[in-house]
Amino acid sequence: MRTFAELSEKEILALAISLEEEHGRIYDEYAHALADNFPSSAKVFKEMAEEEDEHRRWLIDLFRQKFGDHIPLIRSQDVKGFVRHKPLWLVRPLGIDKVRAQVEEIEYETRRFYERALKRTTDASIRKLLGDLAAAERNHIAIAQQLGETHLTADAKAEEAETARRMFVLQVVQPGLAGLMDGSVSTLAPLFAAAFATHNTWETFLVGMAASVGAGISMGFAEALSDDGSMTGRGRPWIRGTITGIMTTLGGVGHTLPYLIQDFWSATTLAIAIVLIELWAIAWIRSRYMDTKFLQAAFEVVVGGLIVFAAGILIGSA
Repeated sequence: MRTFAELSEKEILALAISLEEEHGRIYDEYAHALADNFPSSAKVFKEMAEEEDEHRRWLIDLFRQKFGDHIPLIRSQDVKGFVRHKPLWLVRPLGIDKVRAQVEEIEYETRRFYERALKRTTDASIRKLLGDLAAAERNHIAIAQQLGETHLTADAKAEEAETARRMFVLQVVQPGLAGLMDGSVSTLAPLFAAAFATHNTWETFLVGMAASVGAGISMGFAEALSDDGSMTGRGRPWIRGTITGIMTTLGGVGHTLPYLIQDFWSATTLAIAIVLIELWAIAWIRSRYMDTKFLQAAFEVVVGGLIVFAAGILIGSA
């Protein structure tokens, strides 16, 4: 890699062409990736891509006037000091907030490049164009905001916010809730069966941990293998599987940990209290994100949990 100080005026201009071309293609990819879920924001990035392409044409015209038709291939990764941006444009579905944050980083870096390039060049026409581009990059965030005001009306912003909420529910809340419900409810029977069969807190703890970890692994794989998310929009399967598996394990571990207490009845009382908290949390999440009335959700969850809880006690006491 070369340092910026080692570049000639010709190479600085070639690097500027490469940057504008790269950024234009990135913004075009953003526009393409956001078109389905965030059409208004996609229009903003499409216009930004067109502006970057115009900058590239200005630079190429000037380069030809000064140095001829052959443009050396110099990219940002060939010069020290440039940030390596994560390829968000390859991710599907694409998060709008991360895109906007990355665009700000790219524009700030490009503006700094043009400001430094001005100090390294002496040719009047090159300095003029670099100064104009520095000013354009300095105002690019403001221009993007103006484009946003054109395309991102109040209704469009509300629609995009609702889309983002639905995607969050679909890709994070639903798999997490499924795991929490399974872990909190399905481990009740083996845990309390072991507790009332042995009255031994350590053995009960081991049974509870085994049931929780086993359920987490099982639910994680089941969720990850259920679909690849390409048609349902549920996101990457391994992410969903990981969320489901972790929440399943946590749901079971919560009421297992009290059995680290040596006194059986103290441990059991605390475990029952934690179970009630878990069931309340499940009902609240269903009410908050799944458009279910809280009392209805609480009734459904509590009834199911009590049935499993009773089954465990009856089996363990037999």
